[in-house]
Amino acid sequence: MELLEVRGVSKHYKDFSLENINFVLPKGYIMGYVGQNGAGKTTTLNLITNLCKCTEGEIYVDGITCREDEVRYKECIGYIGDAFYYPPNFTVKNICGILKNFYTTFSVEKFNELTHKWKLSDKMKVQDFSRGMRVKLMFAAVLSRDTKLLVLDEATNGLDPVVRAEVLQLLQDYIADGERSVIFSTHILSDLEQIADYIYFIDEGKPILYDTKDELLENYLLVKGERRAVTPQLAKELIGIADNAYGFEAILGSDKAALLTREMHFEKPTIDEIVIHYIKDRNEPGKESQAI
Repeated sequence: MELLEVRGVSKHYKDFSLENINFVLPKGYIMGYVGQNGAGKTTTLNLITNLCKCTEGEIYVDGITCREDEVRYKECIGYIGDAFYYPPNFTVKNICGILKNFYTTFSVEKFNELTHKWKLSDKMKVQDFSRGMRVKLMFAAVLSRDTKLLVLDEATNGLDPVVRAEVLQLLQDYIADGERSVIFSTHILSDLEQIADYIYFIDEGKPILYDTKDELLENYLLVKGERRAVTPQLAKELIGIADNAYGFEAILGSDKAALLTREMHFEKPTIDEIVIHYIKDRNEPGKESQAI
């Protein structure tokens, strides 16, 4: 069953439009939501959390829209962003007291268990916490509630590799019961290689790619070779050709592999490489952009 459904969602501003976003996220899965700065990732996540309203379309979380039952809808969602949103002069105890009175499903016992596990001082002001400690505090607050959907907007920015690994494990633990899901916007695409089940890629407010991570990686090849070996037919199919000291590099649909010559080398791409070459392709003047 789908936990999150985004149906034909658009949001129009004076200088930017998010257009016709459609996807479903089943229970028990993680979606990586990727794109450049300004592509519309945060706008989409703000629509899901109801921080702003859709111009068109509908969003369902656990089968309901925010219009149908705003309290139940928002109780289902946990949000962690790049910015730390608690007052700097607060302590962990202060934050616990506020959350206890604000959320009906908040568990003081669970919160204390997590903050003690992560050695987050009860007495230190949060302005003196490290970036990693602040992220753990935000996770403690969210994981102490009975949420269904975790929305992350660049939450792992600036974390050292050890803390990032801990956060990725938290996400996998969160969905382990098969009843909860995560939508995760990040620029660190190597993180998505490890944990994402689905990838949704947008650019300039428009959907470009949407598939399971495994299918996406199987459907493309990273091609390298000399420019002189590129036939006109192959040139039409290559995505985001980038010249380098050794020749060129581009992405090619794996169903077009027969167009490759013996002089060319190909390998399985990373998510990062697929996204980079698609963005390059879309930025080439006069070339028709490929999209879903």
